[in-house]
Amino acid sequence: MNFNLKTEPVNLFDTIFNIATPQVVHLDAADSQIAAILGILLLILFVFAFAVSGSQMAFFSFGIKDINIIKTKTQPSYKRILDLLERPQELLFALQIANWFLYLAIIFTSSYLIDHLVITGISFWGMLLLKVVAIFVPIFLIGETLPKAYAAQENVRFAKDFGVLTEIVYYFFRRIAGWMLLSSNSLEASIFKRDTSSYYNVELDNAIGITHRDASEEEKRILQGVLKFNKVTVKQVMKSRLDVSGIDYSLTFPQVMKRLQELKYTRLPVYENNLDKMVGLVNIKDFIPLIGEKDNYDWHKHISTVYFVHEQKMAGELLEEFQEKHLRFAVVVDEFGGTSGIVTLQDIQEEIIGEIKDERDIENETYKKIDDYNYIFDGKVMINDVCRIIGIPSDTFDVVKGDSDSLAGLVLELAGEIPQVGQIINCGDFNFSVEEINKNRLQKIRVMIDLED
Repeated sequence: MNFNLKTEPVNLFDTIFNIATPQVVHLDAADSQIAAILGILLLILFVFAFAVSGSQMAFFSFGIKDINIIKTKTQPSYKRILDLLERPQELLFALQIANWFLYLAIIFTSSYLIDHLVITGISFWGMLLLKVVAIFVPIFLIGETLPKAYAAQENVRFAKDFGVLTEIVYYFFRRIAGWMLLSSNSLEASIFKRDTSSYYNVELDNAIGITHRDASEEEKRILQGVLKFNKVTVKQVMKSRLDVSGIDYSLTFPQVMKRLQELKYTRLPVYENNLDKMVGLVNIKDFIPLIGEKDNYDWHKHISTVYFVHEQKMAGELLEEFQEKHLRFAVVVDEFGGTSGIVTLQDIQEEIIGEIKDERDIENETYKKIDDYNYIFDGKVMINDVCRIIGIPSDTFDVVKGDSDSLAGLVLELAGEIPQVGQIINCGDFNFSVEEINKNRLQKIRVMIDLED
């Protein structure tokens, strides 16, 4: 049997794409306008995708040094970064949700645009391959690779440049993000059966468990201080500006000697005009041999250099610097360079081992313990000190305190207004009662612990 078969060369490309006789789509005026609008929309979507993807990398790659640098800047763009970082988990969820929506919008918009603009006559598989290449390659490059590579190298600059777009995305998706975060936390709590405070207590119990069973309350309190110390900032342990006393550079020698006798501090900062212009530090020990000197004695030569530290520095880091540089005193500054307060080696030590009292402390109590469940504090006492004195974790009020650092600030934050004397403000297991007000300042506040379930 003899078969004469004639074979023609097959062009695989033409077979798949079927474009041997292509026909270009001709758009009327209305379709052209729609295509232009879709093109502009696609460009906007890619810009937002670039910003959102890069922001995930930038905002969550900040180290402590980056945050401290940002806090020293006064431009609104840097303040925007700090505002967005106040709720990091919610921000992360919002950016992730936005990414999903943006990618879906880009896919559907691009697909619709390709259907109306490309050459007709392409087979189904050819059109599918074209869409995959035309859609996912730009997404991979513009939405993932390029922004994350740039943000990884210049995280602060990226966050500053794209902060406005990130803020828009955050405020648009924050409600959905908040709901998802709440659901996630509830699911985690139901699975693992623990919250942050219980986890803290477990860690503390484990640490105490390795010590002697008959360990004293003092030893347990010190151990608790050690465990929480790595989360404490200088701002939380410092003496606030309102409690800082110093010596004006313009004072005469007799005035300085009188001032030293009145204040009775070992070390005092020296300032020009106001506390924001610190020029140095004096030690009372250097002035004891000067008793009897003439009134025109130049005391300024006894001024030593003062050490400045940012309020957001971790207390543990400052302790190491104190030890390395043999220092015992530092001036704490805020992001604008103004004086927030002072911090001493004793302040840091007290954060670990508890309050160290001397005669002056007894004369100037800032709180009174009525019993284990009732305390009266001065309003100016730092929240961190209140937590330490009562014996609760230092982050107990972090969720509700806002930007407040003092007990008075916490109560004002909770009340939303200046409360009246005797008014009780509730916060979980704690009740706060204002005992004394002077010129709209909360002078005395009663803290009542209610542990009844």
